[in-house]
Amino acid sequence: MKIKNYTIMLLILVTLFSSCFKDLNTIPLDEDEVTSANLFNNLGDYQQFLAKLYAGLVITGQEGPAGLPDINVADEGFSSYLRQYWVHQEVPTDEVVVAWTDPGLPQYNFQQWTTSSDFAEMMYYRIFYQITLCNEFIRNSSDEKLAEKEISDTDIAVIKIYRYEARLLRALSYWHALDLFGNVPFVTDQDELGAFLPQQINRADLFTFIEAELLDIENGLIDPHQNDYGRMDKASAWMILAKLYLNASVYINQDKNTECITYCNKIIDAGYTLDSRYQNLFWLGNETNPEIIFAIPNDGVNSKTYGGTTFIVSAAIGGSMNDISPSVYGIGGGWGGHRATPQFVNLFDDPTGLTDHRAMFYTNGQTFEIDDYAQFTNGYAIDKFRNSWISEDGNDTLRGADQTFVDTDFPLFRLGDVYLMYAEATLRGGAGGDLTTALGYVNDLRQRAYNDNAGNISSSQLTLDFILDERGRELYWEAQRRTDLIRFNKLTGSTYLWAWKGGVQEGTSTDEKYNLFPIPASEINANPNLLQNTGY
Repeated sequence: MKIKNYTIMLLILVTLFSSCFKDLNTIPLDEDEVTSANLFNNLGDYQQFLAKLYAGLVITGQEGPAGLPDINVADEGFSSYLRQYWVHQEVPTDEVVVAWTDPGLPQYNFQQWTTSSDFAEMMYYRIFYQITLCNEFIRNSSDEKLAEKEISDTDIAVIKIYRYEARLLRALSYWHALDLFGNVPFVTDQDELGAFLPQQINRADLFTFIEAELLDIENGLIDPHQNDYGRMDKASAWMILAKLYLNASVYINQDKNTECITYCNKIIDAGYTLDSRYQNLFWLGNETNPEIIFAIPNDGVNSKTYGGTTFIVSAAIGGSMNDISPSVYGIGGGWGGHRATPQFVNLFDDPTGLTDHRAMFYTNGQTFEIDDYAQFTNGYAIDKFRNSWISEDGNDTLRGADQTFVDTDFPLFRLGDVYLMYAEATLRGGAGGDLTTALGYVNDLRQRAYNDNAGNISSSQLTLDFILDERGRELYWEAQRRTDLIRFNKLTGSTYLWAWKGGVQEGTSTDEKYNLFPIPASEINANPNLLQNTGY
């Protein structure tokens, strides 16, 4: 069914689920046989539903890249969860200028969106579609429900683990709702399906719910490194907790840097290691990367989508890049969309003249300045993500199985981010943090970036401003930047300007209301229990 209203979504039982996702080893459900009465009757049913929950982070519907979409939008490819999350976290920041002029998209670049934004609607409805599915899984895997079914104790034990993962996935989406939209409608598995209008939860109470959920399920999750690839484990829960705590000053106006350090340490002690080559994190074959804590799998053959990393890779290629695209980037041709602002490029200017190998800019035929935001050749392109892998000596090359849809997975959580969170929380005064240790973590990242210790910094250089810049250099285009700039009070206002912020080439001040996205006007009109975010 096609859904474009969360209130309507809550009035019906979802019974259509797409085919299994990569690495979950499940069999697709036959749509003609699926009913609410026979959906949860054995372990296989639960496996297939769990596969849909994970697949929902990247694919868009029931029949491949275009056909029977989950949510009712004009272009199904736009509606991918990961694609929209990336757009919301990157396009309003200094890391991206978009050449496309689809209605509403330039306004995301300019921080001028409105309550009728199609993009805000797509993100909002994708989040709550995902939450609705998670609620249904959790509701149907309770002890009471399982006792009603003829399922062996062995299979029930497995289903209970799945239930913890469904709660974790729900917490992930509620965290995204908290971060992007603030005060949102709130429904859990404890709410009966039926005709009711959900109440709005304030940001502080939603923070408390997410925190309590993660703490409650922590011990029930599979240990780090022990779960199937593409499924979440304890370290994923720790990561969301660390993110919550690092941003608590924004979310609930409280300092929780001590708690952030606690969960960073749990992840660091779990045995993840930095990959010796930065590019390996974002190129084909990254599913074996020792640094990645949780990745969103993409499969160019079995889970085709115009969202996910297909979108991230393809949108970044244009101009003369298309001349080498199949051989270098592993796709047939680019979409000519995304480039970097000059201000972001300047983050990599090293006064010592050293080369930071994280600076993966394509400059051939591209101008540094962006006189015309709608021209792809204005601004340096970025080729960080690829559907290919090339060895350091250039002698070995791998390319994705399909040159239209990308196989490279998206690293949602990774160790490099944890190192920088630990350093920032320590600088912000978190108890238990050690400045010498923090400096060591930052220099570990810089040694990889510079291929030796020539890029190392001293303790006097380790400041909060340095951390923000280093997060930009290390984590750009990984759907982090908007949240980071808000935490440092630099997304809106005039403290930090970049090209086309505010809709002018040199950049201008923007209203602080753009630190949050609006609840879609259609949702406000449908549910009188909801209040719009301030300023909209």
